[in-house]
Amino acid sequence: MFCATQDHALAVRDLINQMKTSKDPDYCHRVTANDGALGEQHLRDFQDNEKSIPTILTTSQKLSTGVDARNIRNIVLMRPINSIIEFKPIIGRGTRLYNGKDYFTIYDFVKAHHHFSDPEWDGEPLPPDEPKEKPEPRPPRPPSDVRDPPTDYDRRTRIKVKLADGKERNIQHMMATTFWHPDGTPMSAVQFMEMLFGKLPEFFKNEAELRAIWSVPDTRKKLLEGLAEGGFGAEQLSAMQKIIDAEKSDLFDVLAHVAYAIPTLTREERAEKAKVGITSHFNNKQQGFLDFVLSHYITVGVEELDQAKLSPLLKLKYHDSMADAVADLGKPEEIGKVFAGFQRYLY
Repeated sequence: MFCATQDHALAVRDLINQMKTSKDPDYCHRVTANDGALGEQHLRDFQDNEKSIPTILTTSQKLSTGVDARNIRNIVLMRPINSIIEFKPIIGRGTRLYNGKDYFTIYDFVKAHHHFSDPEWDGEPLPPDEPKEKPEPRPPRPPSDVRDPPTDYDRRTRIKVKLADGKERNIQHMMATTFWHPDGTPMSAVQFMEMLFGKLPEFFKNEAELRAIWSVPDTRKKLLEGLAEGGFGAEQLSAMQKIIDAEKSDLFDVLAHVAYAIPTLTREERAEKAKVGITSHFNNKQQGFLDFVLSHYITVGVEELDQAKLSPLLKLKYHDSMADAVADLGKPEEIGKVFAGFQRYLY
């Protein structure tokens, strides 16, 4: 359901959940930039064709591009759509094929369907292709011609991509990840990288500014929300991690590599380098807690450094005893400063 604003999407979600016949509390959720990681989780659940919950998502801009949910049966338009460029990818959310799905329904409350009569929409329909004659079957090759496949075949063949700055990036040529243009058509990994490269200067001016933003949990969160709103959400950035063979790296490395061709570090290498600054600036008990945090960062990723993760990490480290945490690390505000402050040494 495409709503006018994020607040509108929230109000529509609440009304649906009040009127629903389902007893499941997750029947309808809002997914917008303001919903962060929780919204991304709702989106992943919605895209999972093995799940029927959540059944409805409300949004404003976020789901109009970059989302492949094949079993969408209904598109609801509740905000003005002023151009084909915006209208076509939204409608494209419903055009994905799926078993048993041969149509979808548009509920249009804003007369956006008038775009279908625009002559520039798709032009006149093309005539069907002439059927091609089937080639004569070839006789089987003699056994002597049969060859074993080469044993040194590498499925992760890498190719070089030169972007507008003239610098080369390596990507995995055989990656089967699919990305989507704003008009709903698929694009290659190279095209997605080029698009991301072109958009990143809107979010930071240089490498130093990227490091400064990424080193602070609050500004990092805002950057990720802005990227998601622009069609570069967690799912797309994770796919790019795989394509540049950086699955063990931080998302910072993905952005820095695409924007400035900076070689990636693994999270383990980054954590090891950070320990020099941590040892110099924090006491032994604080270092013990930060080592615990870094172990989770290495295993899971940068999401473990979000400010919202501080309380769960403390409970896990101190076995649900916040009193022990305070005794070791100081008052809650001091612990918060330690948790946020050490991250500058990672980047």
